[in-house]
Amino acid sequence: MALVKKKLYQRLLFFAVVLPISGVLCFSELFFIKEPHDVTVMRKEAVILDCQAHGEAPIDVRWLKNGVKVVENERVYPLSNGSLYISEVESRRGDKSDEGFYQCLAQNKYGAILSQKARLTIASISAFAIQPTSIVVTEGSVARFSCKITAHPPPIITWEFNRVTLPLTTERITVLPSGVLQIYGVQRADAGNYRCVTTNIASRRRSTEASLTVTSAPSPQLPQRPRIITGPQNISVSLHQSAILECMATGNPKPIISWSRADSKSIDVYNTKVLGNGNLMITDIKPQHGGVYMCRATTPGTRNYTVASANVTVLAPPSLVEWPESLTRPRAGTARFVCQAEGFPTPKITWFKNGERVHSNGRIKMYSSKLVINQIIPEDDAIYQCQAENEQGSVLSMARLIVVMSEDRPSAPRNIRADTVSSSAILLAWERPLYNSDKVIAYSVHYMKAEGLNNEEYQVVIGNDTTRYIIDDLEPACNYTFYVVAYMPMGASRMSDHMFQHTLEDVPLRAPELSLTSRSPTDIQVSWQPLPDKLSRGRVSAYRLSYRTSSENTISQVELPGEKTQHLLENLQPDTIYLLRIVAATGVGWGEQSAWTSHRTPKSSSARVPLAPELHLEPLNCTTILARWELAPRNSASVQGYKLFYHEESQSENAPVQLRALDNTHTIGGLDPRKKYHVKLLAYNYVGDGYQADQTISTPGCVSVRDRLVPPPPPPHNVNAKTNSSTAVFLHWGRPAFSPSHAVNYTIRCNPVGLQNASLVLYLQTSEQSLLVRDLEPNTKYEFAIRLHIDQLSSPWSPVVYESTFPEAPTLPPSNVKVTLIEENTALLSWKPPDEPNLAVTYYTILYASRNAWVAGEWQVMQREGSITMALLENLKPDQFYLAKVSASNDMGDGPFSHMVELMVRADHSSGHDPWHARGSTHSTVFSDGFYHLDQMSMTGITVGVCIALICIIICAFIIVCRGKNRKSSAVKTHREGMTTQASAAGHQGSEGLAENADVTVPMMSPNFFIDSKGGTNLIINSLGPVRLSTEKKKKWFSLSSHECKDNRSGQIIRHAAISYQPGSTVLTYEEELSISPDQPAALQALLGHPGDSENSSNSEGSHATGDSGRYSHDETEMTNLSSGQSSRQPSLTADDSGGSDCCDPSEETSQLTEGRQTDLKSVEKSCCHHEALSSSQAAVSL
Repeated sequence: MALVKKKLYQRLLFFAVVLPISGVLCFSELFFIKEPHDVTVMRKEAVILDCQAHGEAPIDVRWLKNGVKVVENERVYPLSNGSLYISEVESRRGDKSDEGFYQCLAQNKYGAILSQKARLTIASISAFAIQPTSIVVTEGSVARFSCKITAHPPPIITWEFNRVTLPLTTERITVLPSGVLQIYGVQRADAGNYRCVTTNIASRRRSTEASLTVTSAPSPQLPQRPRIITGPQNISVSLHQSAILECMATGNPKPIISWSRADSKSIDVYNTKVLGNGNLMITDIKPQHGGVYMCRATTPGTRNYTVASANVTVLAPPSLVEWPESLTRPRAGTARFVCQAEGFPTPKITWFKNGERVHSNGRIKMYSSKLVINQIIPEDDAIYQCQAENEQGSVLSMARLIVVMSEDRPSAPRNIRADTVSSSAILLAWERPLYNSDKVIAYSVHYMKAEGLNNEEYQVVIGNDTTRYIIDDLEPACNYTFYVVAYMPMGASRMSDHMFQHTLEDVPLRAPELSLTSRSPTDIQVSWQPLPDKLSRGRVSAYRLSYRTSSENTISQVELPGEKTQHLLENLQPDTIYLLRIVAATGVGWGEQSAWTSHRTPKSSSARVPLAPELHLEPLNCTTILARWELAPRNSASVQGYKLFYHEESQSENAPVQLRALDNTHTIGGLDPRKKYHVKLLAYNYVGDGYQADQTISTPGCVSVRDRLVPPPPPPHNVNAKTNSSTAVFLHWGRPAFSPSHAVNYTIRCNPVGLQNASLVLYLQTSEQSLLVRDLEPNTKYEFAIRLHIDQLSSPWSPVVYESTFPEAPTLPPSNVKVTLIEENTALLSWKPPDEPNLAVTYYTILYASRNAWVAGEWQVMQREGSITMALLENLKPDQFYLAKVSASNDMGDGPFSHMVELMVRADHSSGHDPWHARGSTHSTVFSDGFYHLDQMSMTGITVGVCIALICIIICAFIIVCRGKNRKSSAVKTHREGMTTQASAAGHQGSEGLAENADVTVPMMSPNFFIDSKGGTNLIINSLGPVRLSTEKKKKWFSLSSHECKDNRSGQIIRHAAISYQPGSTVLTYEEELSISPDQPAALQALLGHPGDSENSSNSEGSHATGDSGRYSHDETEMTNLSSGQSSRQPSLTADDSGGSDCCDPSEETSQLTEGRQTDLKSVEKSCCHHEALSSSQAAVSL
């Protein structure tokens, strides 16, 4: 008992101490459980936008529409769980419409957060943007019609020929989902009127009719080169949607259409298929599917072909690759949040503080992916959200900043002063704080450029033994702002007053880089870019351009004003190498001159060679330069290719790089950082080399990491992730080369891609080099990173690896299933995907049938792709109730079917019936607790049918009873009349044996036997007459077949087989177990002791097969005529002929029979085998 109390006390102490701390260390005080999603509804329809927040109560939830608070009224109001309910969606113009972007804002004492944006769209269908037009084509050629319309949700497009619906795909006709109708091998019967029909849940529209006129083809038909009538068009497709590239070609003979990618990559065969005669459809499109696709039409057996191409751009919504993490910072500290996203178009990053947009000011700066808060104040304690948004959607992630306060903190430093020392240094001085200056342990100096936006702030920490500091890494001729903060062990002071100071000018750090071209053999066009502020170190006041020939030492100079960026040198010598250089000056003086740059003037010739291209150089990184060019606008000479020369300054020129005439870019790699390179480009043709363009460029320096006192260990390498199931991913990685004596631990970071709540990131610990991460969400893409811990040091995170869990089969049916009658014989069935998170639906299965067909179990089956949530039910019959249901399926399995919806198709709609009225809904299901709702007419029909069936059953029973009584009385009478004959026949057989050619007549009935209503009996007849049975017996009916004749005698119990046969008839045997009666004749005992063959088939099957209603032979009179004479026997069958039957060998029984009966027994045994074969052959003939 004491041990239990001790454990309970420890647990209470844990909750009392640890949980309050965990609330500070790990932010989970407020987040969303449910957020609104995009929804499309019909006008006047009710809709609920979900929003449920979890956190410390009380939580206040408000709704925003297009960034403005939603006005609540009796039609629009929030529910108790925070969701927004709109009873009737309005589609008025302007602000009165309910369409727009909705967000919910949840707030508690820790701050406020915004949900993701959800777009509410009212279902609509506009007028046709493109109508089909009439065309005239020749017989055997191709025809194409197209239509285009804007609708929400996207419509189903079908085509009608003379107002009759065309099938979507046949051998010659293809209907593309984009609204294109293609007809190959046009025939005379194709002439007529065509129109496009578009349908969605809002309405149905029909285009104007366009006629197709078919003219006779010329005879004979001449060969024609392949010609692409309609090629693919550049398209932009959203992620996971379908893209259709149309390609329609004609020619004689009919061309073959093939597809390829311009980048020589293989086409994804798993997500692509060909529609019709050459259209390419890419389903579930992904970023790797983007690129240029080429359609090629080729004449069979030749090299004649034509090509058309189009670019596929994959639009992807934003997804976060790095998200902000919650921070705890002291007052006057600095907080940095990082948020990076990917998508196409490139997402825009926006920051929110407690649901309101953050704006830059002196303390708060926003960069491309960072939010930096300097000199933190108590009001900065809030929840911050990063929103990445593009045209495809938006994603949010949040983190909290907790500000730690200290009451006993110093006042701010006083009397700050700044003096300029040089062009790159400023002296900063201040006085100690007025209060608690003795507790100051350090000062922090902050400075940044005063001009411009989003400038980086720099910070230097110095000791408390000085109040002066020189900042010496400043840029010349720039204005800076400074402030100082005092620090103590428990916190920091407020920041001091800001001080502004300007650095002095300096001479330019470097000369501009020249670009040289020639417009004629006697001039050189010199141009350059202005120096950036960092290099000019002040305002450039003048340039000095120097030039000379390579063979002379005389230098000519030209001074130009600082505003100029180009100059034309004229009256030069043709075909001469000139050397040029330039230098820039500020008010302080001249800077450093550039190195000599060479340029050859063109030859003086009348031949037409290409002019110099316009060359542009751009450094991509510290070792790579991108060269771009375009031909001069005045160039009229042909171009066969380009020659590109480059070399490092003061180095010899390398061999040229040969480029094609179609090229306009080239990447120069493998360069050294911080070096100047000279690049020359010229075009050439069959006449010779053209005019050259020369330019110099400097590679930037590579970003280097500052040296650390103790470098961190390298991260784990070769991180691999492999999906194990729908909820687990297996990770394994390699360990860096460390000494085995070191203990190594790993931290695994796991989170879904695009996670919005940074506190939900999963961190796992292990000492192994592999881990199975469990309890993941199905069909979710996760990112994993691993870091290493050794000797109190942590490595950086490894490169992120991505892996998606397998999807799960749907567990819920599609929701909101509705059926709407849109025409007399056509209905629109619509639904919404199952309400399951992260569910991937590959296709939907639709079952529908009339009531009569449903009772018979005859459903009509349709399937639709997972992105389609509606289907047309066509060719419905009037005055019929129809039932329909839908299920969702994916690669992992099929989901359950939805509740069935009912639709009544009426023959006449003139009585005011609205064809767009939806009779079927989730509230009008025909099933309730497993029973079917029947109307009055159906109940009357069922009642009448049941009554008729009962009357028929009673009449049949009466007839069967009467017939059975008559047959029983007749059988008893026959038995009594034949008793005397039976006794005499038995005595004769006992004394005389079996005689050849002797006819035996035996009475058929006795008081112990019966005949049933179908003519069956339990009477046994053999060659000696009826067999009397003992009281203990077991009966089995079977027909003669290929089983062995076995002697199963055990004591006094033997198997007895009696055979009633006649040549040419089907013979059945009756098998029973009985005791041998002592008063039986010896011959009968011997006969009963020798069993006949048997077959394991019942008499009922034999009766059905022969159609004799249970009778044993085809002729009733043959039942009493048993013939055993030699004249009536057929030749015996071999084992093969008899189907493998094995008759008993008479020699095996000789020792057990009397000597006088051996001949009789052998005759019976031969008859057994003989009629056994006859019985088998007869049964086969009857069957």
